[in-house]
Amino acid sequence: MVIKAVDLYSGVGGLTHGLIKSGINVTLGIDIDETCKYAYETNNNAKFLAKDVREIKSEDMLSYYEGSDYKVLVGCAPCQPFSNYSNTASEEKKKEKWFLLDEFSRLVMEIMPDIVSMENVPQLRKKDVFREFVDVLKGNGYYVDYDLIYCPDYGIPQSRTRLVLLASRLGKINLPQITHEKSTYVTVREIIGHLKPIEAGDRDEKDPLHIASSLSKKNMDRIKQSKPGGTWADWDKKLIAKCHKKKTGSTYTSVYGRMEWDKVSPTITTQFNGFGNGRFGHPEQNRGLSLREGALLQSFPENYIFFNNEKPIVMKNVSTHIGNAVPVRLGEVIGNEIIRHIGGIKSGREIRV
Repeated sequence: MVIKAVDLYSGVGGLTHGLIKSGINVTLGIDIDETCKYAYETNNNAKFLAKDVREIKSEDMLSYYEGSDYKVLVGCAPCQPFSNYSNTASEEKKKEKWFLLDEFSRLVMEIMPDIVSMENVPQLRKKDVFREFVDVLKGNGYYVDYDLIYCPDYGIPQSRTRLVLLASRLGKINLPQITHEKSTYVTVREIIGHLKPIEAGDRDEKDPLHIASSLSKKNMDRIKQSKPGGTWADWDKKLIAKCHKKKTGSTYTSVYGRMEWDKVSPTITTQFNGFGNGRFGHPEQNRGLSLREGALLQSFPENYIFFNNEKPIVMKNVSTHIGNAVPVRLGEVIGNEIIRHIGGIKSGREIRV
């Protein structure tokens, strides 16, 4: 049973690596950001194609499915248009920003893969462009299942909620069953508690990715007064930012916060290595998260390579790559469900539609 997959909007390969761990052969990753190429190809036995999705044709992809019994197309269209685009913009202008999902639909119709999977921000579920995507799948003979999933329920150590879709032309398909209960959630301590202590602006000599951003004197004073799970309200008044003293800023309590050892982390964003960008303070050390810690909380394995050691590290690029990634564990869970589904269809255990 040879299953081959192509990963659209692949980034540095979080979803790809998870699928590979499940046993699916991912042969190609496509992303417009060519800075992802080194990490993607170094860690995955797959080709990286740096190209605008609007220029991708089915011919660019079909050769990567050669020899397969089942074709899988997966992807996570960059979510900024769905989460941050202005509510005051016209529907026509919004539609221009949503072409990424429309292009996904186009490639599905051109290639007609056996299985399609998509992961994205929860807000997308309420948009017409998503309903149109689902209608395209159903209109082309796919059985579709989608819903919001809470990542800790699947062994991912961060409070991330995502929209996940699975679609199959083979028969009825369902989202993966929950693998963890609240009492067995994977915690921050379990994931990063073993790492060598470092200071702000320092790095572990044996691990170039275990590097933390510097802190200004004021932010150092702030983090020293921060409690795990607390807020800036714990600080001396002179350290509280003017914007947080205003009524409009008083509710932003998650910034400048420390994580808690025995809970899941907050959602890892592209700016997770900045203490002031969220609850990204280390639980006990006086610094923000290191790049390695962010990668581990995104469930990348500790040996995943994000940059060429022969070149200077650009922290902003690496943090963006890590924060934009689909958690590897989520990719593995999706891959396991795809394999289970195909095996059930092949053996006749699952009902065809």
